[in-house]
Amino acid sequence: MTVRKIFDEELSELKLQLVKMCRVTEEMMADSITALTQRDYELAQSVVYLDKKVDEYEMNIEKQCLRLLIKQQPVARDFRTVSSALKIITDVERIGDQAADISALTSSFKEEKSFDCPDLIPKMGELAIKMVKEAINSFVNENPFAADDVIKADDEMDDMFDEFKKQTVEKIKQNSQCADTAILFMMIAKYLERIGDHAVNICEWTKYNESGVHVKV
Repeated sequence: MTVRKIFDEELSELKLQLVKMCRVTEEMMADSITALTQRDYELAQSVVYLDKKVDEYEMNIEKQCLRLLIKQQPVARDFRTVSSALKIITDVERIGDQAADISALTSSFKEEKSFDCPDLIPKMGELAIKMVKEAINSFVNENPFAADDVIKADDEMDDMFDEFKKQTVEKIKQNSQCADTAILFMMIAKYLERIGDHAVNICEWTKYNESGVHVKV
């Protein structure tokens, strides 16, 4: 087997592991929103535990990247792919952290007799999951145009977050006793907005991998 063939196979395995890592974070995001809307505190706790699995993926993929860089001495394009993967796993790991943070906040509602999850939270969660999934696919499939679509979707995420802030302020004005609960939801919305930002970061590295120029959106 040629050196090039070995490198290509190892690079394919690297991308596969990256996709698997991302799928875990997608599961965490979906479960964190379900746990919140259904007041399922056991599910929320399971999301927190899954974060350790994401950390393990990050460590193993990082080792794979460094092994490729040291042993295979890749050419310019291959070097960009591996170095981009190293950057991307950091964002994916933080996405897992934020999904776990949402679930941790969900447990804070245990003492609440009743609460209504604002409609925008599940909508933001759905968009966040879609953005992350498509961002990773854009990198794996080397598709900068798909990356552009994710970057555009972040405008929608920002708009929803801004609307959520307005609604939250209005609720607190009308009933100051709901302030603590409203602030918890505000923090959850902020985590979802940050997840969208991480998806954009992944897309920036996808575009760098194709062009050789890193442009911060």
